[in-house]
Amino acid sequence: MRAEVRAFVIEQLTDMNYDVEGVDDDATLGPAGVDLESLALADLAVRVEDQYGLTFAEEESERLALMTVGEFTTMVANRLAGAPSDHS
Repeated sequence: MRAEVRAFVIEQLTDMNYDVEGVDDDATLGPAGVDLESLALADLAVRVEDQYGLTFAEEESERLALMTVGEFTTMVANRLAGAPSDHS
């Protein structure tokens, strides 16, 4: 499931006109990596919500920018699998 989620995320980033060449699981979603701004992060979150029927809490949006691609895809896959999520 994680590989499917990761492929979807990369596909959405490409669709949003982000350069995903060289983006790996260690690349952060925010400024230090993929360089998504808050609006783009929100767009990505909505696309994932729509695709997988998940909901991200408003307070999670700041955490998303600090996550790596790998952390984000693992979080989504875990939620889909019904695993407890890390709400800090």
